[in-house]
Order: sequence, then structure tokens, then C-alpha cells
Amino acid sequence: MAVKEPDPDGAAQASSEQGAGQLAGQFMGFGALLRRWRKTAGVTQALAAKSLGMGVRTYRKIERGATPPRFTQSQCDSLAALFALDRDERHALLLYNVGTSLTTSSAEGRPELRRALRLLIDQQMPSPTYLCDRYWNIISFNTAMAEWWPWVMEPGANLIRWALTDPEARAQYHDWHQHAAAYVKMLKFAEATNENDAELRQLIDDVKKNPDVRHIWETENELGETRDGHVFRMNVPALGWETVEVVSHVVYPASMPDCRFVVITWVEDDRADDEHDALGGARNAWAETSAAERVQAVPARDRTSEGRADAARQRHAHSLTARLILDTAEEAAALAGEDGIPLPVLSRLIGPDSRLTLSPSNHSVIWAIEEAPGEWAVTEVDASAVIARMPQAALISEARDEVKLLTRWALPAAPDAAIEHIQQLLPQLQQRILLLREVWRDLYEQDNLLPYV
Repeated sequence: MAVKEPDPDGAAQASSEQGAGQLAGQFMGFGALLRRWRKTAGVTQALAAKSLGMGVRTYRKIERGATPPRFTQSQCDSLAALFALDRDERHALLLYNVGTSLTTSSAEGRPELRRALRLLIDQQMPSPTYLCDRYWNIISFNTAMAEWWPWVMEPGANLIRWALTDPEARAQYHDWHQHAAAYVKMLKFAEATNENDAELRQLIDDVKKNPDVRHIWETENELGETRDGHVFRMNVPALGWETVEVVSHVVYPASMPDCRFVVITWVEDDRADDEHDALGGARNAWAETSAAERVQAVPARDRTSEGRADAARQRHAHSLTARLILDTAEEAAALAGEDGIPLPVLSRLIGPDSRLTLSPSNHSVIWAIEEAPGEWAVTEVDASAVIARMPQAALISEARDEVKLLTRWALPAAPDAAIEHIQQLLPQLQQRILLLREVWRDLYEQDNLLPYV
């Protein structure tokens, strides 16, 4: 039986519309979904067709279940605006037609989602964990992350800028050039999928000002989406520059699909050596092979929990408290206790939205940063972590007294124990100074520079 279509303005239906002759597309599939969205919005077929840039007859066929040409991204955006679709509906529209998900964060304007992610981040202790946006700007992190890498607490902290342009990163990554190449691959992947993104272009231009990074950019032709599953070595200042082997795990939260949730797992294994990592794969395999090849290279084998438990115990010794979110910087400073000592000069050196307060009783520093208006993220870190993060501060005359305070409270509390520790450190530091001077002299003589003084 022939079915009579409703007119564009939603006039009388065909008498058989409720009968068995109605097309299946009006009950199920994308056509039915499209029709329901349109009718809920009170929009005519003619107006819907116009927003898509097609004829009314073609649009009617789509609603009846005919297989349509896939809508483009711009057509989806136009239709979503016309029908006032919510986020889940827009997601479904895009997945059906474009085959991709939304690129904007659903956590915007929804603080409960951010709080939930903060809870998840804190629960990853003692593994360093952070959340960054699509441009690798640090959004949130846990105490372990702040302890290992204090730079995340600074205003405007950005993983890519730190890894590619900060001298600190070169000192911490083993084989920095391999890591730099991995990050360049990620930038190239982002550029290939978001070529007209102004913020991404600015980030790329900024890091390419570094000659080494520019050379890698010009010679590296591969793309890489993430560092998920990479096993690598780093020297961590908070652990006395001890070399640790870690694995990077990257996931995308459903509530913030444009962001990366990254957990850094410390792995230990007596079988790790220069040729094999702690998971049994080839050392730095991620720098040479594709992700699929890396998976095949790692043998399936049983692992005892002894190494992981020992690593967890060591990490726990370097973790203090979970991060807090407070309303004001004054509330954050009060956490240092009655003997708390403000560090205004060091706070200014970190950035305008930072507040550092020394807690002598805990030998720690309350590091607060305003992540959003009225939201101060607070992390308690060891005093030595601040010194390691700001080595040049001791050269600034107005900061000297504050650095001296931090140096004192990075030592044992008891004066005799502190003196003993200093006596142990001084010979080591003096020897390091002598070695640096020798290297300095060798470099001068090698390059025929000015005479060494």
C-alpha cells in the first residue's frame, strides 16, 4: 500500500501511517532518529532540508529510511543547532555521519565532572598522575606528580614546552633526543588532524624556536598520537636524582574526550638491562617501531608483585598529602601551621597566581596555585623539591634568605643530625664542583676558546 508523506509543515498524515504499511525507517534507524529530533524541535522538513543544503524530497527520503549520503561536519553542526540537540544527541549524529566524536569538553560548566576526575587522579597515588588538555596544558595532577615534577604546579604548565625546551627535561630524560622525537611526532599528528588550530600552531612555533627541536622537526617524518605504553628511564630530583624506569599510560576520559589522563607507573625488575626494559621488551622500542610491533615484542610472562610492592613503598616515602581545592590563598597558607613562613619572593618567581608557604614543623612547602577564580589547588611538597625546581633562585639576592630557609628545612630537624648530614654532603658537592671546573677547562682547550681562568 502506498504511503502518503506528511506535508512540509506537518499537516495531515496519510490514513495508513499507523498501519503495517508504514516504512520501517520511520520506526528505527537514523531516519527515525532524525524525524524524532525534528518533530521535538518543532521544525518543518523544508527548514531542515534548507539547513542541510538539500531538496525537501531528498530530506524526506532520509527520514523514511533511505540510505543517505553521509552528512558533513558542517551539515551536522547546522542540524544540531537547528534541532537544539544536547551533547549525547550531537555525539550520536557525528558518529553516524562523520565517524568521529566531539572535540569539545563536556566538563565545561560542569564542576562536578572536574571534581570527579580530581578524585580519580588523587586515587592513583603513589603513581604520578596528571590531566592535560588537547594542547598538553596541565589541568590537574596528584601529589606524586608534584613531588617528582614540580614544574606542573607553575602557572601555564605545559608538558610539550617543558619536555622540548626546558633544560631540566634534558637532565631528567635518558636519551633526550629520542624523547624529543616522540613529542615532535605527537605534534605532527595533532597538526595533521587540526591544521587550522591557532593555539596548536602557536605551540609548534614556540618549540621550533629551539634549534635542536627545529632540526628534529625537519628530519622526522613519522606521526604518533600518544606515548601510551612507552617504557623509559628518568632521573628524578625528588629521589636524589635516582634513575627510575617508568611506563606511561594514556586514557581519554569520557566526560572530557579531548583531554589526556596520564598515569606514570614505576616498574622495577632485576632482569632489566641496557638492552631490555623492565617489561622484557627491547630497550626504547617505542623510538624505533610502531605501536603494533611493540605489542608483539613484549613477551607474555608472569610477574611477581615483589618489585611493584617495593616500588610502591619507596614512592610512598616521597608522597605527603592528597591535593586540596580551597577558596583562597590565605586558606592554603594556613595549612602550613602556626609556624608557617610565607615565601613571597619565590612565589613571585613561580608566577602571579602562586603562593608558597614553608611549614618548618613538617619540613615541607604548601604550594598553592589558582587554577580557576576562587579555586586554589594545594599540594604539599618536600622543601628539597622546591630547591630542585628553582636552582637559579639562590643567585638572586632578594631570594637568598628564602632559599636558605628551604635549605635548612630540607635537612633533618635535630641540629646535630643536620650538621652530620651537611658534613656528608659537602665533600660530594665540592668534588662535583672540581669535576665541573675540569670539564669547563677541557671544553675551553678543546674548542680553542679564550684561556680558562
